[in-house]
Amino acid sequence: MKYRIKHSTRYEYADQVNQGYNVAYLIPRECNGQRVNFSDIRIIPTPASKIKRVDYFGNVVCHFTVEKPHRALEVIVESEVEIAPSEPRLLSGGITCAEVREILLNGSSDEDVKASEFCFDSPMIAVTSELVEFARDIFTPDRPFLEAVSALNSRIFNDFKYDPGFSTVATPLKDVMASRRGVCQDFAHLAIGALRGLGFAARYVSGYLETLPPPGQVKLEGADASHAWFSVYIPGDEWQDFDPTNDVMPADQHITTAWGRDYSDVTPLKGVVFGGGGKQILSVAVDVSRLETPDRSLLPPAAVPTRRAGDLPAQDPLISPLSPAQQSQSQQNQSQASPSTTQLLQTQTQSQLPPRNF
Repeated sequence: MKYRIKHSTRYEYADQVNQGYNVAYLIPRECNGQRVNFSDIRIIPTPASKIKRVDYFGNVVCHFTVEKPHRALEVIVESEVEIAPSEPRLLSGGITCAEVREILLNGSSDEDVKASEFCFDSPMIAVTSELVEFARDIFTPDRPFLEAVSALNSRIFNDFKYDPGFSTVATPLKDVMASRRGVCQDFAHLAIGALRGLGFAARYVSGYLETLPPPGQVKLEGADASHAWFSVYIPGDEWQDFDPTNDVMPADQHITTAWGRDYSDVTPLKGVVFGGGGKQILSVAVDVSRLETPDRSLLPPAAVPTRRAGDLPAQDPLISPLSPAQQSQSQQNQSQASPSTTQLLQTQTQSQLPPRNF
């Protein structure tokens, strides 16, 4: 599946900015099941310097400086990304929770050692007893690990309300837990904190989610938004993504931009300006366009998001969950299905794309 993504960010300042130093995590990364055909970043006004590099986690990051006086800054990124077809994944078998903990404690492979750094606290995620207790009963020693993570994903979806007006990028997890509401960034952080507190490796993933308008309506330009979810490490089987905002395992509608320990590692756009009058107006427009017409009949209700989020007060907005009608239908389907139906199969993106020639 091919997608064209356009992400436009504009800052308007109350007073003149004399210099600005910025870092952007807006260029999709190459990863398992995802190939970036091209990506271009334009900055207005023209920067004095613009450098792309690969960071510690393998993300593409762009550093740029604007050294001429300006009252507005605009960053436009256009990318074309190809996502491999998804296949069913068995959740009820495989490595157990106890086995995953043991390997992360004593694993000797390079991948196990690299993954273990995602077991510890990070700038925005501090493990607390409340987070651990929220998930402890799910992760029994003999339970298949992926089945348990899927159950945690569903618990967050069912127990927390999506509320774009409640939190900002600085809202602590204790407030999210107390209010039982937040946005996709909060839900990803919550899951990661609970998993790390129980001895598992989990990382934060930022990107985009294709949204489709209700039947009979035209999709509005700029109506999409950024999204966030989490990924867990499975020894011997790399990483698996989960989206607690929509209670799904990401497949070919999720496009990965970057991953890290938490949001602070992969903030879409951040920086320092000299001047500006202390106030700014932020506007963001995101378009995720499928270059092939989707067959809606092939997409299950839980995989067809139809709404976008209200903008967050700081940095970029994050995507909304499924519509209330879809959530209700999803929960009804889960309650009526047997465990073998709801727990055995989820979607996983498999790497079936041919290698690129550079």
